[in-house]
Amino acid sequence: MTKIDAAPFAFPFDRDKIALVVIDMQRDFIEPGGFGASLGNDVSLLGAIVPTVRRLLDGFRAAGLPVFHTRECHLPDLSDCPPAKRLRGAPALRIGDAGPMGRILIAGEPGADIIPELAPLPDETVIEKPGKGAFYGTGFGDMLAARGIAQLAIAGVTTEVCVQTTMREANDRGYDCLLATDATESYFPSFKAATIDMIVAQGGIVGWAAPTDAILEALDG
Repeated sequence: MTKIDAAPFAFPFDRDKIALVVIDMQRDFIEPGGFGASLGNDVSLLGAIVPTVRRLLDGFRAAGLPVFHTRECHLPDLSDCPPAKRLRGAPALRIGDAGPMGRILIAGEPGADIIPELAPLPDETVIEKPGKGAFYGTGFGDMLAARGIAQLAIAGVTTEVCVQTTMREANDRGYDCLLATDATESYFPSFKAATIDMIVAQGGIVGWAAPTDAILEALDG
């Protein structure tokens, strides 16, 4: 079995059981004028990882390995968006409000789409999730089980919210998770650093972390 140079120790890469999960690389989070910008964030930080995420995507595609994408979005009537989520803080725009790219984080609206540079291929599954994690309120777990997936390489945004939540959900379900450290990002660099520290602490209590180049090297091997 190939080993990927990772923290806190080498990741036991199994080509027959691994899939890539790209979390929430959506226009509303990454492009100016979207939900992320309405919260006062510098979205250019997230946009900077797009080329690296694309390299990772291309590597998994070239290897013929499964790829899943997620996007956080809600039904038009907001029946799957509880007030505890929608009414948090005082942003310029709330989930469901009309924005420059349509209604914020609503399924089918332009802003909820994955950015064109990372658009899913026709045979790649897109998980529409109403929560932070990819497993909550979705059939993601059943999809992985049906394909015999036991390991997840994870990229996307934001590191401390949807990425970490998905990793923790997956860890609780018995998956080995490897975070691509340079293919994930936060609006707050210190949050990203702290999250990676938490993931790999105590012998990898949540999972492993490795740069994209190390992952791609294993795929090419």
